[in-house]
Amino acid sequence: MELILWRHAEAEMGEPDEGRALTAKGHKQAWKMAEWLDHNLPNSCKILVSPATRTVQTAEALGRKFKIVDDLSPESTVEKILAATNWPDSREPVLVIGHQPTLGQLAATLVTGSPQDWTIRKGNVWWIVQRERGDISGNYVRAVMAPDLLTK
Repeated sequence: MELILWRHAEAEMGEPDEGRALTAKGHKQAWKMAEWLDHNLPNSCKILVSPATRTVQTAEALGRKFKIVDDLSPESTVEKILAATNWPDSREPVLVIGHQPTLGQLAATLVTGSPQDWTIRKGNVWWIVQRERGDISGNYVRAVMAPDLLTK
């Protein structure tokens, strides 16, 4: 299985938290990452999005169909995200557009096997692949892309 974690792009400060929109910089981040993702995601990829405004706006930059999933809200847990994505049994790749600190905790749990507080920067993507080959099995980070790398 492939699980792609995309942290929403830069958002305005304010309350209520779920209603915060992307800043102008956030829209630019989202569009740049969406362009890269569109060239690299398989057509069969499921896209699951937190109901927060900033994650929906990030998803809209990709221009593909997506599903808003309440269990991906800012208050979500690693366990809820794993259940929503059907990890590790999904037949298609799954893209999750969500929030810190949960996405970082999920990445750490999948890559190291233990919960840790890793940071995924705003607008960044971590692509995690589960592989079983012969005697070797595990979860690996296939790609980590930063929006500033895409501007060069």
